[in-house]
Amino acid sequence: MTASLPIPPPLPGAARGAAPASAASTGSTDPRPDAPEAVPVFFVSDSTGISAETMGNALLLQFPSVPFERHLIPFLRSVEEAREVREDLDAAMDGAVAPIVFLTVVDEAVREELLRTRAPVVDFVSGHLAQLEAQLGVTGDHAPARLHGVGDSRRYNRRMQAVEFAIEHDDGQSVRAIEKADVVLIAPSRCGKTPTSMYLALMHGIFVANYPLVDEDLAGEVLPGSIARFADRCFGLLTSPERLTAVRSERRAGSRYASLAQTRWELSRARRVYDTHGIDFVDSSSKSVEEMSTLILQSLARRGTTAR
Repeated sequence: MTASLPIPPPLPGAARGAAPASAASTGSTDPRPDAPEAVPVFFVSDSTGISAETMGNALLLQFPSVPFERHLIPFLRSVEEAREVREDLDAAMDGAVAPIVFLTVVDEAVREELLRTRAPVVDFVSGHLAQLEAQLGVTGDHAPARLHGVGDSRRYNRRMQAVEFAIEHDDGQSVRAIEKADVVLIAPSRCGKTPTSMYLALMHGIFVANYPLVDEDLAGEVLPGSIARFADRCFGLLTSPERLTAVRSERRAGSRYASLAQTRWELSRARRVYDTHGIDFVDSSSKSVEEMSTLILQSLARRGTTAR
């Protein structure tokens, strides 16, 4: 079966209430004296702030030439707390560079207080929530922490169980109850199996086992015996020989394991294994964990293997 996903070319032989200037920053500024001054960015939320950061950063990435100084202000639950933050935002407006505020707050009173700021605000909730309420004919709960909290106990428990499963089944450590796996990631060592497994488990509740392809498997172009019967759940990873050599050299520099000849051989053999057994795969050298995970989820959706 020809892989239906993008594949590589053939391989060769801040604290609440603190002044904005001193808030904890998750970004960095350019130390060069002639560099433009960083734009203060505030991610303000009534929960963890993960959604505000994710959506806000997706927009900021469209401006690679502009330096940003990022501040996270999570867990705003009262109008009094919102008033303190609003005062800090107004004070930031008197600085050399006007700040940008990304907002994910569902409580109307808290949100309205924050929207009184003089700072420009990108509100990810109010307009969209109102539109959904109009379309559905139902008023939303306007309750915080629904996505990244434990409000949906079934979804939360599923994600935690998936994390435990991924830890137990990391790098072929265990095959106990491996039949519960939604997907089995396979690849030569250090191709990105573990971070991809953990991301799928934590973010999506996918039960992932990952298994290394070693020389014996690669030489025979076979799947490891303990997972051979789950070929239909396998998904492969590849990378470039140069990148794999660099990654392995951080652990065992100068070894055969890290040599370019070895990584070239392993990756070309892994490609043959995937082609022989009809296993979808993706090149981890050109994609982020998030991008790879999305491709894996698309593959699972086509197979219909994640229903429980």
